[in-house]
Amino acid sequence: MSVLSQNKIIEPALAAVKQRLESGGALLPDSPENLLEVVGILKSYGVVLGEYYRNLTYISEHQFLVFFPFFKFFNGDFSLNKLGRHLWHDRINFEFAEYCMKAMFWHGGGGLDAYLDSEEFKKLAKLAINAKVVRNPLTALVNQLFPDFLLEQVRLMTYYSALGYFWSFMSPLFLDLSDRYDRGEVKSIPDVVQHVQNGLVASASVPYIYKVSINGKDYEIVPASANLTFLMDTAVPYVEAVFFRSFPFRGTVSYNAQAHQISTEISQFNYGVLYADHLPVGGAGIPPTLLMQDMRHFLPDYLHEIYKKSDRGEEDLLVKICLSFQKSMFCVTTAALRGLAPHALETEDPQEKQANDKFLAPFLDRLSRSRLYTMQ
Repeated sequence: MSVLSQNKIIEPALAAVKQRLESGGALLPDSPENLLEVVGILKSYGVVLGEYYRNLTYISEHQFLVFFPFFKFFNGDFSLNKLGRHLWHDRINFEFAEYCMKAMFWHGGGGLDAYLDSEEFKKLAKLAINAKVVRNPLTALVNQLFPDFLLEQVRLMTYYSALGYFWSFMSPLFLDLSDRYDRGEVKSIPDVVQHVQNGLVASASVPYIYKVSINGKDYEIVPASANLTFLMDTAVPYVEAVFFRSFPFRGTVSYNAQAHQISTEISQFNYGVLYADHLPVGGAGIPPTLLMQDMRHFLPDYLHEIYKKSDRGEEDLLVKICLSFQKSMFCVTTAALRGLAPHALETEDPQEKQANDKFLAPFLDRLSRSRLYTMQ
């Protein structure tokens, strides 16, 4: 099929989505089924995110520059019983949180990424590094031989902290959404979007700072003077890195450069949650399998019952969870777009509509290649 014929098919669909947004709707169509799926899966996700963000924060603050953090997933509460459950995989899969963190770290973007290349960061990081190596000869030797290695590790620790910070806001936001739904206050997909948007806007300007305690003394890594905030410096880079770009799943495409199955242009990466095929979920080596496994333990009864009554019952439960999760992330994306748009998307003012059109055009173009058009 030619590019021209593809565009002829895509354009009407894009126009319909744009019209829905301008009418107060969301990327995801509104229906009672979609509402139940989205609220139910976000309740489960909110519980899991609570576990994820606490662990990321623990690692960033208490495993700072620890080369072999064997017990980093125990949050400082180690026991033989927990070790046994950990080895038996009767636990939260914190590896998925690290997967998302590494996507942010690799793709970068936003004020945090720029700050981590600044001289101010290097100065503060080296102070913390020097304090850390004083009582650790091995770390001191590594620092002498490879002076940039520990600096890069501090950057990595900062992303542990930043993602934990972002999720510390989103976890209670999603749990509150579920409570409001139970009380009858959330009755449509636009209500879900408005709830998430209100939460993002309310926290938008909250400053992001990061410090660590070494030998009883606090060392700033990201000080208040860096002027980094929740929305633009943690939330937006997360959406870009995890919702849109991410990484191709190993085993589904070849990483061999000669195979040309992965674009050499990072800007062309379309492997995020909005694009991912949900059918491979459940297979080995597919990172979202870990998240879906975690969420299956916290599904509300009403959503679990719907899954069990479907054609295949629980045989493809992880795939069903992934599909519901994708639907919910299109709602979160809608909230982000509404929050970042220069004007209310429902505006009738010609100049404001023109500004909104310019803002929406690149996003709608990217979403035209997502799983949006499989969502009913």
